[in-house]
Amino acid sequence: MTHERTTPSAAAMGKVAVLMGGTSAEREISLMSGRGVLEALRSQGVDAHAVDPAEQDLWALKAQGYARCFIALHGRHGEDGCVQGALELVGLPYTGSGVMASAIAMDKVMTKRVWIAQGLPTPRYVWLDPEQQRDAARVAEVPAELGLPLIVKPPREGSSIGVTKVSEAGRMAAAVLDSSRYDPDVLCEEFIDGEEVTCPVLGEGSEARALPVVRIQPPEAGYDYQNKYFTDDVRYLCPSGLPADEEARIQRFVLAAYRALGCRGWGRADLMIRASDRQPFLLEMNTSPGMTGHSLVPMSARAAGISYEALCLDILAGARLDGVVRATAG
Repeated sequence: MTHERTTPSAAAMGKVAVLMGGTSAEREISLMSGRGVLEALRSQGVDAHAVDPAEQDLWALKAQGYARCFIALHGRHGEDGCVQGALELVGLPYTGSGVMASAIAMDKVMTKRVWIAQGLPTPRYVWLDPEQQRDAARVAEVPAELGLPLIVKPPREGSSIGVTKVSEAGRMAAAVLDSSRYDPDVLCEEFIDGEEVTCPVLGEGSEARALPVVRIQPPEAGYDYQNKYFTDDVRYLCPSGLPADEEARIQRFVLAAYRALGCRGWGRADLMIRASDRQPFLLEMNTSPGMTGHSLVPMSARAAGISYEALCLDILAGARLDGVVRATAG
C-alpha cells in the first residue's frame, strides 16, 4: 500500500503550533510525541513551534500569527474535546477529531455504548459510579457478572494508567480504589484471553482508510505504562503475520468503529482477538495517538510506505474546524 494523498506545501501550512505537554497524567508522553512531530515538521520546512497549553495561553495563538495547530496532547484537556472546543472558539484549525468525537472517544463507557448500538463487538462491562464504588456488596458482585479474570480501569485515561487485571474476587476493592484515583468513575471489563492488536486509521468518512494491523507481544510482566514507552521488552509485529482475511476483518471493524464515533483526521483502535474463536473485540479508540519512538501509528504507517515526516505532514494538512466542510458544501 502506498500513500496517494496530495499534501499542501510547507509554506501553505503557515505558522503551526504543535500542542504538547498539557496537564493530563500523560503529560510526559505528550512531550515525547510533540518533540518528534515538531522535529519532523521542521525538517520538511514547516514553520512549526512548540506550545504547551499548561504554560501558554491558547487564546493568544491567533494574535501571534498561528494558522493551524497539530494536537500532540494525550489524555484529559487534550484528547477529550476541551482543547478542540477552545480552538473552535479561537478559530484555529486543528488536527484530528472534532469536539464531539473527541469527547466520546475519550470516555470508554460512552464509546462502548455507541459501538454496542451499532452492533460492533466490544467486551462486556460494568460501570461503577462513585456511589456504587462505596457499596462493598455491589463491587463484590462484579466478578460474578463478568467472570474472572477481569480488567478494572479509569474510563477516561489512556496509556494503561490505573489499569488492573483482577484474577481473584478478593482483589476487586483494591483495584477499584486504585482506578478511582484517576477518574471518579470506574470501568470493569470482561477479560478477553488472546492477542492484542492495534490498527490506525487516516482520513475521514468514506475516504478513511485503515493502515496495517500491528500485533503486540508483551513480556510476562504485561503491556503496562513502563513497557509501552520506556523499555524494548514488548515485541511489535508489523506486518502482523495474521492471515490476510483476519487482518482485513479487523480493518473493517476498525473503520466501522471510527466512523460510528464520527472521528476524522487520524486515530488508532486497540483490540483483542479472542484465542478460542479468533473473534476481535474493540477496546478503545485513540483520537490523538502517540507519536513517540515506541508509538504504533508511525510503525504501521512505515509498513504502508509512509515515512514519519510524511505522516506528520498528512495529518497537519487535514487540520480543520468543526462544520467547515458542511458550511461550504452547499
